Amino acid sequence: MTIGLEPAVSSKTKDKMEQDLSPIADKSCKENRELAKSGKLVEAIENLLVTEKQCRQAEDSPSTSKIAVEIIKLCYEAGRLDLLNEKLVLISKRRGQLRPAIKAIVQESMIYVDQITDMKQKLELIDTLRTISDGKIFVENERARLTKTLSKIKEDEGDIASAAKILQDLQVETYGTMDKREKITFFIDQMRICMNNKDYIRAQLIGNKVNRKTLGEVENQDLKIDYFKQMIRYFSHSANYIEIARCYLSIYDTPSVEKDTAQLHQTLKYICIYVILSATSNEQSDLLNRVYEFKPLTDIQNYKDLLNQFKTLELIRWSTFHELNKPELDSQSVFKTEPNAWDDLRKRVIEHNIRVISTYYQKISTARLAELLDLSLDESEKFVSDLVSSKTIFAKIDRPAGIATFTSSNDPNKVLNAWANNITSLLDLVEKTNHLVQREFMLHKIN
Repeated sequence: MTIGLEPAVSSKTKDKMEQDLSPIADKSCKENRELAKSGKLVEAIENLLVTEKQCRQAEDSPSTSKIAVEIIKLCYEAGRLDLLNEKLVLISKRRGQLRPAIKAIVQESMIYVDQITDMKQKLELIDTLRTISDGKIFVENERARLTKTLSKIKEDEGDIASAAKILQDLQVETYGTMDKREKITFFIDQMRICMNNKDYIRAQLIGNKVNRKTLGEVENQDLKIDYFKQMIRYFSHSANYIEIARCYLSIYDTPSVEKDTAQLHQTLKYICIYVILSATSNEQSDLLNRVYEFKPLTDIQNYKDLLNQFKTLELIRWSTFHELNKPELDSQSVFKTEPNAWDDLRKRVIEHNIRVISTYYQKISTARLAELLDLSLDESEKFVSDLVSSKTIFAKIDRPAGIATFTSSNDPNKVLNAWANNITSLLDLVEKTNHLVQREFMLHKIN
């Protein structure tokens, strides 16, 4: 026979859990506030601690929280921040302390952090609150916000390394109760401070934690722009122009940007600039053709003409191109801040010209090639070699003969395979034709 066992909960325990001591808590708060105003702060706090113990043992969370917050308020209003820190630790460490009470005093004290002007006292309070909240999941959001505040203080003081170390230790992606928008804000701040500290690898790892679908939500448009601006900063460090162009494309696809004509046009300008600065590749060519079809580009015709020069299979004379576009491009930030921007643009023009030449010529003398590219023989050979290495074009250079060849020789195996395929196709067509002829004979009963 099986005997059912009931949990060992005494009636006394049940009575404690069901007690409502809010009248006692209200009365104690009122009386001791008057006592504190009369100058007897310590005595008032001791009385409140007795009431807090009574409420805590009765497991009355609201009343315990109210008493705990009242103690914190009295300390702050009296200007006793040393006593405030002391009582925060005391209340949080009391035996069997209720979670809502700890959360209430932490949230109340966070209000004071913004109000305290003395930096030393502010840092002491932040340190106390971070100590209290350490390892407690129910106040993890509050701890994260305090850590962010501390990092900002260190950054304002010029201690970037300490600010980065403090903020990057936060693993907010594991916080289940934190709002998605707040999480993304933390990620963006972590990326920014890491790049300020020249830690670009960590910035990239943090950037990969951001959910792009969340950024696509309407209410997160501002965060989407901020995030991709940080990613642009990251890719600018390695001069990865094609990725920068993609980031600006993501900003371009934001509804708030589409509504702002000035911002839309400026974003389009950056897209055009970074697309033509990107190394010549199939990916770059595809992006260039896509951007060229954007309707708003017609409002900034000079940039559409700029793309068209790279889109059209015609040689671009660098001296003329530079003279024509220098005034406009020099007004853009990339050509002001990036010292190699003009050199990179010249390389893109040369690469474009080589692609054009490889389209129209099967063979060309290296001297004529160098003349068309406005380069020396060694420079033209180097650029052709780079494009061959990236598999953008096929080319062979015969140095003794001084000939550059842009067509590949036919492999005998490939020729035989192509011939066999052609014969197979031909036999299939003959068989199909014979079948159709026989069918016509049968239909019309021709013998």
